[in-house]
Amino acid sequence: MVRVPNLLAKEEVAEIRRLLSSADWVDGRVTAGAQSGQAKQNLQVPENSPAHRQAGDIILRALGKNELFNSASLAQKVFPPLFNRYDGGMAFGMHIDNAIRFVKTAGAPLRIRTDLSATLFLTDPGDYDGGELVITDTFGDHSVKLPAGDLVLYSASSRHHVTPVTRGSRVSSFFWIQSTVRDDAARRMLFELDGAIQGLRKAVGDNSEVVTLTGLYHNLLRRWADA
Repeated sequence: MVRVPNLLAKEEVAEIRRLLSSADWVDGRVTAGAQSGQAKQNLQVPENSPAHRQAGDIILRALGKNELFNSASLAQKVFPPLFNRYDGGMAFGMHIDNAIRFVKTAGAPLRIRTDLSATLFLTDPGDYDGGELVITDTFGDHSVKLPAGDLVLYSASSRHHVTPVTRGSRVSSFFWIQSTVRDDAARRMLFELDGAIQGLRKAVGDNSEVVTLTGLYHNLLRRWADA
C-alpha cells in the first residue's frame, strides 16, 4: 500500500469538484460485479458525461507526471478514472475488485487486468464523518482517510470496504492499473530498489556502485515485465 501525497494541487481538486457539481449522479452499482453489487451503496458520475471525461483528464495528466506513482505502479494501462459520492448512510461492504475491466471504445472494448486499485480523495477529512477506506491484507486492517488530492495505491487482490458516512458527503475518484509487472512481490521489490537508488544518487551521486544498482534494477524489470 503506497500513499501518493499531493497528486493533485488544490486548484486541480477545486476544478474537478466544480465539474462534478454540475454532473448527474446515478446508482453506483452500474459498474459493480455480481458480488460487489450486493454490497455497494453510493452514487457515481456516468462514464459518458462531459464532466467525467474532463475531470478524468486532469487526473491522468497528474499521474503521468508523478514519479512516486509511476515508480510504485509501473503502469502499463490505466483505467479511465471514475467518480463516486457517499452521502449520509451510504457505504460499500467488503469486496474484491474484478480481475478484468473493460474500457468502452469506438471499436472492441479494451481489456485491462486490475493489478492495482487506486482511490483519490477529493473531499477533506474534516468535511465528513465515516467513509474510511479499509483495506485488509495479511497484516490486518488498514483504515485510510486522506486529504483531498492524496491518492492511495494498493493491490487489487486485497479485500476492502468503505465504512458508512454519518455526516456530510465523501467524493473520490477510483480506478485500476495494469502494471508491466503483474507479480505483487516483484513489483514491491523493484519499488524499494528504485527508492534506494534514488536516495543513494542524492547522497553520493552517480558513482560506479549506483550505476551497477541501476543496471540491476533495469535487468530485473526486463526479466519480469510483460511489455
